[in-house]
This record gives sequence, C-alpha cells and structure tokens, in this order.
Amino acid sequence: MKRIALTGNLGSGKSTVGRMLEDLGGVVIDADRIIHSFYKKGHPVLSEVVDLLGEEILDEEGNGDRKKIASVVFRDPEKLRGLEEITHRALYEELERIYAGLPEDSIVFVEAALLIEKGTYKNYDRTVVVYAPYEVCRDRALRKGMSEEEFESRWRFQMSPEEKVKVADYVIDNSGGLEETRRQVREVFESIRRDP
Repeated sequence: MKRIALTGNLGSGKSTVGRMLEDLGGVVIDADRIIHSFYKKGHPVLSEVVDLLGEEILDEEGNGDRKKIASVVFRDPEKLRGLEEITHRALYEELERIYAGLPEDSIVFVEAALLIEKGTYKNYDRTVVVYAPYEVCRDRALRKGMSEEEFESRWRFQMSPEEKVKVADYVIDNSGGLEETRRQVREVFESIRRDP
C-alpha cells in the first residue's frame, strides 16, 4: 500500500485534485471530513472538545458548530493546539482503521491542509502539493462564501504555497484551467504507480 500526503493551501483546489485522483483509481481520504464527523452529538471526541472550549461551541442540536469552534481557536493559539491534539489523535486511529480495510495494492491519498506545517507529511511515502498563488486561493475561497476576515485568519496559520512546494515530491499547479490540472494529475498518479 502506498500512502501519499495530499496537501495545499486553503482555496488551492485539493478537493478538485482529489476527485481526479479517485477517477484514476486512487483512494482519497479527506481528513477534514473525518474530523468534522467527530463533532456529532454523542461522539466521545466532541465531549473532549467541549471540555477544552466550552459549551458555547455547540449548536441547538448539541453538535459541534465548526464556525464557532474556528472563531474560538483562531483567536487563541493555546486552544488551537489543544484542539489539534484531541482531533489528530482520533484522526490517526481512524486512518489506521480505514487502511486495514483496504486492498494491499491501494494507492491512498490523505487530503489535509496542514500536513507540512505539522511535519506529519514525513509519515507518508510521498507528498503531493496542490499549488495556487495567494490571489487565486483567496478569490476561490471568497467565491465559495467565506468572508475575507475568515480567509485571512485561516491563511495566517498556513505556510506560503511557495514554501510548501519546496518539500513536495510532486507539485500540481492548479492556478490555470481544469484540463491542464487533469493532465498534471494523470502524470503524477502514473509516476506514483510506477514508483517502487
């Protein structure tokens, strides 16, 4: 089994590239989606998060409200660290469970934003960075409904795209058209497949 880190900045198009990799036969695991599932009412991880951040992060149904959680932790680095410790430990347990259920010859891409910042990209066989410059990322995020303030507060916690590219084994430049991105994705996938 090949385990590949798939990362890039907010608005770079990681999910778009992930869908293209799935079309080629890759298995793509969205780490954010797994973490979001921890915020469901009754999940043991959510009770740890509430202990750390307080009841005000819950919505009316008792689920963790991601916007409320973000507004608390992006103002307080200490709380952000605590939240990451809780969710990342649970995430790695869940990833191991998923790996165990996959065929041995799978090429698995774990999609997450902060793999390089946290140093966890070193746990993977290869690192693929989806690149787009700041202006492109910002425009995409705002078009999807994110506020400028929200974008900037999250962007500050990320390394610049240009820095991420320096540690990548493969770079997919997603600042142009979809067809050009698809061509690069095919090349990268084939290269990983052939890699010993």
